[in-house]
Amino acid sequence: MRTCIRCQTNMIENCGIKAKGAYGIEIWTPVSKWWGGGIEEVKEAVCPNCGEVSIYIEDVSKLKENEK
Repeated sequence: MRTCIRCQTNMIENCGIKAKGAYGIEIWTPVSKWWGGGIEEVKEAVCPNCGEVSIYIEDVSKLKENEK
């Protein structure tokens, strides 16, 4: 369960962000962009108390692999 960084309320997970003209959002590093593919799909959570939106990836180990 993610906790809101602003008001410490439990956030609603498995939400989505719709970008106009696109089907989703991916996180890229300079290395992964040139060598084939994104790191991982982002996930979103929304705070039902203050409306804060959190965009995150669950597996940060893939970021560390692409730093090399």
